Amino acid sequence: MKILLTCGGTAGHINPAVALARMFQERMEDSQVLFVGAKGGMEERLVPKEGFPLETVTISSFWRSLSPSSLRHNLRTLRNLSVSKKEAARILDGFQPDLVVGTGGYASYPVVHEAARRGIPTAVHESNAVPGLTTQRLAKVADRVMVGYEDSRQHYHHPDRVVVTGTPVRGEFFRLTRQQARDALGIRDDRPLVLSYWGSLGAEVMNGYMTDFIRRAVREGAPFHHIHGAGRNYGAMQKALAGVSLPPEIQLREYIYDMPTVMVAADLVLCRGGASTLSELTAIGKPAVIVPSPNVTNHHQEKNANVLARQGGAVVLLEPVCSGDTLYQTTQDLLAAPQRRQAMAQALSLIHISEPRPWRRWGFQTRRKRSMKPSFPWEMGRRGPRPPGRDTHLTGQESGPGSHMLPVLPGGPGGRRTNLSPSA
Repeated sequence: MKILLTCGGTAGHINPAVALARMFQERMEDSQVLFVGAKGGMEERLVPKEGFPLETVTISSFWRSLSPSSLRHNLRTLRNLSVSKKEAARILDGFQPDLVVGTGGYASYPVVHEAARRGIPTAVHESNAVPGLTTQRLAKVADRVMVGYEDSRQHYHHPDRVVVTGTPVRGEFFRLTRQQARDALGIRDDRPLVLSYWGSLGAEVMNGYMTDFIRRAVREGAPFHHIHGAGRNYGAMQKALAGVSLPPEIQLREYIYDMPTVMVAADLVLCRGGASTLSELTAIGKPAVIVPSPNVTNHHQEKNANVLARQGGAVVLLEPVCSGDTLYQTTQDLLAAPQRRQAMAQALSLIHISEPRPWRRWGFQTRRKRSMKPSFPWEMGRRGPRPPGRDTHLTGQESGPGSHMLPVLPGGPGGRRTNLSPSA
């Protein structure tokens, strides 16, 4: 079976696609996977590192401003749409996929749209509670829409196509214990580890706060280990901290390529409220201080984060009232309260999906007729044999060989469990 996965722009779109790709490979020995992303996008770095082939299309975003520069940019985007349509057709002709899945980012649009036009079974995945522009457009033509929250159904015109799946998590998050992860990072003492990052691309305002955070940690003698991913503001942070002698306990990185290891080793995570990040936190039970991005559609990050906060699994701070000192003090307060952090981890365990469900044998219809309803591999039945040698948990935790990347986001407010069957 040939599966084409298309995504791009941020790790929040790319990592779920990688998790799905690994799942397909584990469940289907004869599967072939191809990724399609945007020229110049982060996926050009991340996807090859994961060992998957990548094709690219020429695509760019739409800016909502009416300034002259925005108008010029949008005209270029319109030209790119025409180019990307031809590129998508060429890729589909060459690969001949049996299934096309888009997990977000502008690169998904021309590929999924062209596949649907040809009658190839298609699906799109939306991690956030509120669909983005690409998902809104593709939901009109895709055979399935996979969502992270039960409450997300209201945003789609074809609820019969919507399946609540949560967001897949890469198996690497479940391969190491906390101690093994600390050993892998070279942490030899008992001081806790703080992980901080503000999305895969970074955030200028929050990185400014982290500069103050790091300065204070240095002044106080590095009371904890700290790894910070700065994203595209890495150079600016380096300059801002040029006069500060960072001890080995404090690491400033451009991008955290070994995120599963670092997050498993961490005692506390400071992060945005993107759905992919929250699915990882929930899956492994990591207490977090979440500062949702204010620059997203319908404040969906704040809505995502509040699901965890209401269950007691996270502290939510809003960016306008945040500062380096606020973040530092909140961090110190939580690190000084191990029982509270343990309670937060337990609260997260009540949110994520933990009970094992057997997988139905895979029966995908490769006939390319829109009238033939495909049986999608992620649709789970309550009965049926599980693959040999696998004891699969929906969190991705494993009690058998191999790794499993399965949905783990809450199904909605109050920790409602997610049903992955087509009738969900």
